Amino acid sequence: MSRTQPDVQLSLPHDTQDAVHARLTRDRQAVERALDAFLPPAGAPPRPLHDAMRHSVFGGGKRLRPILVLAAAEVAGAPPEAVLPAACAVELIHTYSLIHDDLPAMDNSPTRRGRPACHVLYGDAVAVLAGDALHAYAFELLARNAEAPGIPAARVLGAIGELSASIGGGGMVGGQVLDLLAAGTQVAAADVRNIHRLKTGALLRACLRIGGILGGAPQDTLDALSRYGDEVGLAFQIVDDILDVVGEQGKLGKGTGSDAAQAKITFPLVFGLGDSRRLAREATGRALLAIEPLEARGPWLRDLAIFLLSRDR
Repeated sequence: MSRTQPDVQLSLPHDTQDAVHARLTRDRQAVERALDAFLPPAGAPPRPLHDAMRHSVFGGGKRLRPILVLAAAEVAGAPPEAVLPAACAVELIHTYSLIHDDLPAMDNSPTRRGRPACHVLYGDAVAVLAGDALHAYAFELLARNAEAPGIPAARVLGAIGELSASIGGGGMVGGQVLDLLAAGTQVAAADVRNIHRLKTGALLRACLRIGGILGGAPQDTLDALSRYGDEVGLAFQIVDDILDVVGEQGKLGKGTGSDAAQAKITFPLVFGLGDSRRLAREATGRALLAIEPLEARGPWLRDLAIFLLSRDR
């Protein structure tokens, strides 16, 4: 068996699934409490801006990105609460990207997670500015992580560099541009991988590196977290694309078939559903292989990768 395609069991026993659900719920609630404390209160002036920010941040969601920051910090030996500002920062970045994605000039989506999109309630201009404000506030929060005990400023500087690189032209925004340019065209298999490596995968990978850097992980641990992040990011996007074709609208909180309606370049479009499922399984297998060197520090990341492969929302 090739070491790039490990023969592993990609399913979880019921009791492990329950434990994963419980931990995800616990971590999500911790992140949401921190977000509520960090963000300006509802109604604070300028009220339309802060109301729009809170509408989008607290509109649901898995909080996967901040949970990955917490998990990587724990792998590095840091208590998760020490990196909560950074974890919240990546969620604000993710939320800003969703606000802008939904705008008429982008995906023109009227809903997000089963609720009216930000621009539908507050108008295009305030939605743009709410996204801008969340982007700016994310870096303020990340810088404030230097105030946490045991987190030296030099580590925070490294984390700022990671986040910046992952969301610019060489990361999320660049991937979004390539996605727009590719819509309705024929692309090679390598192109669809590159689009989603940048658009989705770059930030997911950065979350793991940020948690590891803030926790003081040595280079070999950071390398393992990076490889894991690359593969989990790929599997996550493939599953997202599959769910847009076969998922249940009530569980997803959004309409299905939107990718096809907008002629988006997706894995099912390029590879078909069967091969897309295979590619997601293979990426998950490689993610598990990547964290083998973590040994006793890796079970949570292992279970999380397998859980994400089988998600239905």
